[in-house]
Amino acid sequence: MQHILVYGDSLSWGIIPATRQRLAFEERWPGVMELTLTAAGRSVRVIEDCLNGRRTVWDDPFKAGRNGLAGLAQRIEIHSPLALVVLLLGTNDFQSMHPQHNAWHSAQGIAALVAAIRQAPIEPGMPLPPILIVAPPPIGTPQGPIAPKFTGAAAASAGLAAAYRQVASELGCHFLDAGEVTPTSRVDGIHLDADQHQVLGQALATTVGALLGSPAGMALSDKVETGLGL
Repeated sequence: MQHILVYGDSLSWGIIPATRQRLAFEERWPGVMELTLTAAGRSVRVIEDCLNGRRTVWDDPFKAGRNGLAGLAQRIEIHSPLALVVLLLGTNDFQSMHPQHNAWHSAQGIAALVAAIRQAPIEPGMPLPPILIVAPPPIGTPQGPIAPKFTGAAAASAGLAAAYRQVASELGCHFLDAGEVTPTSRVDGIHLDADQHQVLGQALATTVGALLGSPAGMALSDKVETGLGL
């Protein structure tokens, strides 16, 4: 059985927009991906490590533990051997308490996460997992209770997918732009609606299936890009 670690925030945790409720496993995109791959005959298990409000490498001044870099190496150690790590983070880097951030800053945060994964103290002989960087869909117009948190976020995050694509290429990671698959929620402009989880999960099942299908772990589907030197 191949294990896939999904390291993300509320977009992957499956929060239901405008509520504090959570979609069921089979309704949120990591579950959709696992069930789709399993139905196709693949023996996979998706490990979800998704925390509401998680940034790439910054702290939340109001809630502890939202720095994605803290403890990441140990999570890789805990769950190894891993066939793949999927990173889908960045949206919360643009909360209004981080007004200085732009796409470049978030991309550097992703680069730091990649470095932590590759430097994790895994047991001798265990494989270093390939990494799929997923750029979140572009932030829309924030609506509802979370709107104050994301004032100005759409403008601040402009160019995020392109910045992530460049980092993925430079670091030899696979890449998927979720914005080419689905927009953000029609309800709050930040998260994903239930039907969008289905679409993203299916798209990622195609992408991940292609990656896992290669003995070298480097096969490409039409929606995957890769850099050199993985």
